Amino acid sequence: MLGQWLDWSLDGQLPDKKQGVFPSGSYHLYAPGVLELTPNTASHAAHACIFSAAIHGNETAPVELIGEWLSRLEAGSAILGAPVLVILGNLPALKAQQRFMTTNLNRLFKRELRAEGEEPERARALMAAVDNFYARHSGLPKLHYDLHTAIRDSRYPRFVVEPFADSSTDAEQWDWLAAADMQAVLHQHQHSWTFSHYSKHYHAAQAFTFELGRVAPFGQNDLASLKPMLALLTALSEGHSPAHQPASQMQFFKVQHELIPHSDDFQLCFAEDTANFNRFEPGTLLAQDGEAGEFRVGDTPLHVVFPNANVEVGARAALLVAPVT
Repeated sequence: MLGQWLDWSLDGQLPDKKQGVFPSGSYHLYAPGVLELTPNTASHAAHACIFSAAIHGNETAPVELIGEWLSRLEAGSAILGAPVLVILGNLPALKAQQRFMTTNLNRLFKRELRAEGEEPERARALMAAVDNFYARHSGLPKLHYDLHTAIRDSRYPRFVVEPFADSSTDAEQWDWLAAADMQAVLHQHQHSWTFSHYSKHYHAAQAFTFELGRVAPFGQNDLASLKPMLALLTALSEGHSPAHQPASQMQFFKVQHELIPHSDDFQLCFAEDTANFNRFEPGTLLAQDGEAGEFRVGDTPLHVVFPNANVEVGARAALLVAPVT
């Protein structure tokens, strides 16, 4: 039954039977792409967990990873010990195998959202699903792992973005992430209105955006490299303490600057296929804008993350980051 969930979600319809059981718990299909799992017996160490994927429709490795985890639950080889909300975000884009249909869903998770259209409506539905899930499990610590893959190569193929919020990140989270073979952590410097940011900002959840390699079609992902990540998801869903490794194994970065187009006459002044975390030396010209002029690296080297010149005026074209020392 759980193995058919992806097919039901892509069809955009719910089966007649929206609730059922599996060896260690029960499931409830609230909407296409929104599945809640409830354990028969909750562990004393359980979190209220949200695992989300396909916020961008062409990022398939997280969908396959979640599918493998669900298959283990259905087979009884993994035991559910914590409530888990599983979300597939942008279903039309997932079906079309493109990043989004009209608007980047991962910039819309803000309660004051006024935009209209398919993706804004989906953002509202997912925010409500998160609110209701955390309300149903208000006595448990909250956690949200939003799983992605990057559109380009990276000098750290597996890295994590920590959203900006007033609430702090528990120290144990870094040890869990290191054991899951994450290689770098990027601390956001301001509100970004991504899905993980929503859970951290509004619910004080332990929340991260994971970049798990590079975008690839279904069936072409390197899932072997994600076995430590699967082990982390499994441990959390079982209500167990995950494996630990020293956080010092990861390189930590902090955002220093954003490159934002101020006019249509904007360009990034480096190769389009430049890898995430590529380093630029002082004085290097990084961007030119018809209104804002040139941007050059100052006295300290900077690394670029998520460069994309094909964004609207006022949107982020790149993050410039520096190692945390």
